[in-house]
Amino acid sequence: MEWTGARYADKPTVEVHTWIAAPPERVWALVADIDLMPSLSAELQAVEWLDGGSGPICGARFVGRSKHDSLGEWATTSHIVECRPPEVLAWAVEDPQHPTALWRFTLEPQDDGTLLRQWMQMGPARSGLSFAIDRMPDKEQKIVFVRMREFETGMTATLAAIKELAENPRTSKEVSN
Repeated sequence: MEWTGARYADKPTVEVHTWIAAPPERVWALVADIDLMPSLSAELQAVEWLDGGSGPICGARFVGRSKHDSLGEWATTSHIVECRPPEVLAWAVEDPQHPTALWRFTLEPQDDGTLLRQWMQMGPARSGLSFAIDRMPDKEQKIVFVRMREFETGMTATLAAIKELAENPRTSKEVSN
């Protein structure tokens, strides 16, 4: 990730992608399994569907519990805002109309496999990062850059893990058991 000088109010974004030698339906099964995600993330510790939900549909909500050495531990409620299997899964963190972040997976058939993208946007609503910015406003651009670089690193690792699971179904069964 290159330095952009972005501020939080700029709603900075990160996107990573990978090609997976598996059909979109197989990749979708992994992307849509939010219970799997904590095993693929260093930061996300646990997830739980709310309101009796058991899978992604528009309007469904889930709680994510996260942990970061510098930011501590926190929980957020996310709302599925777009769900078109096996093409798009997107969620807004906290308020779907004014989220603290937006996240999206997109899957596209490509060359007998799947092009998988993960994208995220920080803001526009205040998040836990806003408190660090409040304490050090002169370092806002650096704080945003460092956090976006962390997201990029985590997202790259998540996509690599999804690729491994999708291309090696035996491994996928071992993880889900």
